[in-house]
Amino acid sequence: MVSTKMPRNSSPSLSSSIVASGTLKSHVVWGAESSATWEDLAAGKVFHYKACEFRGRSVVLATIDPFAAIAAMIQLDGIARRIVLCPPDLLLEHIVFVAETAAADFIVTDQPVPEAIRSRMECIVPCAPKTGDDHSDARRRPSEFETEWVLLTSGTTGLPKLTVHTLASLAGAIERKASASPSIIWSTFYDIRRFGGLQIFLRAALTGTSLVLKGTKESTADFLTRAGAHGVTHISGTPSHWRGALMSDSAHRIAPQYVRLSGEIADQAILNQLRQQYPQAKLTHAFASTEAGVAFEVNDGLMGFPADVLAQNPCIEMKVEGGTLRIRSDRTAVCYLGREKQSLKDDEGYVDTGDLLQLRSGRYYFTGREDGTINVGGLKVHPGEVEEVINRHPQVSMSRVLMKKSPITGAIVIADVVLKTPQSVPEGATAMQRDIMQFCRGELALHKVPASINVVPVLAVAETGKLIRRHA
Repeated sequence: MVSTKMPRNSSPSLSSSIVASGTLKSHVVWGAESSATWEDLAAGKVFHYKACEFRGRSVVLATIDPFAAIAAMIQLDGIARRIVLCPPDLLLEHIVFVAETAAADFIVTDQPVPEAIRSRMECIVPCAPKTGDDHSDARRRPSEFETEWVLLTSGTTGLPKLTVHTLASLAGAIERKASASPSIIWSTFYDIRRFGGLQIFLRAALTGTSLVLKGTKESTADFLTRAGAHGVTHISGTPSHWRGALMSDSAHRIAPQYVRLSGEIADQAILNQLRQQYPQAKLTHAFASTEAGVAFEVNDGLMGFPADVLAQNPCIEMKVEGGTLRIRSDRTAVCYLGREKQSLKDDEGYVDTGDLLQLRSGRYYFTGREDGTINVGGLKVHPGEVEEVINRHPQVSMSRVLMKKSPITGAIVIADVVLKTPQSVPEGATAMQRDIMQFCRGELALHKVPASINVVPVLAVAETGKLIRRHA
């Protein structure tokens, strides 16, 4: 898919939008090791290669440092015809696949480039945040292209899917008020190369507010301490991010006014825990995905969402069909790059999110992913439904429900559980396992009750901020 030059009525570039947001000198982007004002970022003083060198080219952005990635994104939008955002954990062989699929002319990186990539690419551009006088003024340069923003999502083959957006589709949910509150400071647990993190980066950039970035290798405790030192007021993450934060000794280091959850099911347990930890904060959980874009948010402090939310936003068309949520709007992605046979939308333009919903008493509840359903003797079990019950147990911090093969029923349900207070002796852990099992029997149908409860010290969370799920 090749972009054409921007028509006159197209959206302005990211750099010019940042300038239009105003108050550039007083608002800062803080990385773990570097920082700069929005003014310097928009003027090209940090990305030290002239953006004109990338005019009309396809660029793979594969930096480890999120601050360097931001500097490059701001300068490349409107100049490059395509920017591919690679998260820092992307495997080497996948970078090669991504570059070839995107017909890349350049790879911009802050790391040594292995021969496996050098042998396939002629143009490797080093990227490191530097401040100097040799820069092109972004406020004077023309925006020639409506740049394709390509984000990566997991694929069924192990190779990532390349999902194509525009700046307009990515920023469709962001309200750009005439003057943002100077006291707002945004942050996120997400990496800004992923959809959830990119939303927060764009929100700060387009509303003229400061931003604190989490370092790629920075621990949760160190990040919370640094975010608190900068006075973060608005912060987002997945429920798994937040469970990890609440288990940290540094959870008290921040005092946010606004807490946002997305990316996973926000059950009542995590909502209640956040309300207890941050009673002063407005608590919001939002539904969004890389393909479907931002759809809606819920502010009433309850899991799920009222059924009338499906019809409340005139800009977003939503429906539940076949048990899954489907979305049509100008915020959805355009297509998958290089996957002509794989359709992103149905014939009516809806994106099937694959997220399962149940309607109970006028409210929809997420129960899990369509492709994650466990079949126990012909009866369906949704892991999210079981995890929601387990997480309500007063001694449970977080849980993960898995499928284990069974010669009798084909599969059984098991659960890994992290306790709020670790049991110091095996007998204590065994008693807790029995107590959790009994709690589940009182809340779930028999085939949904885990056959075993495993108490574990920690649950693995992927770089996306979501629990890593596997078959036992």
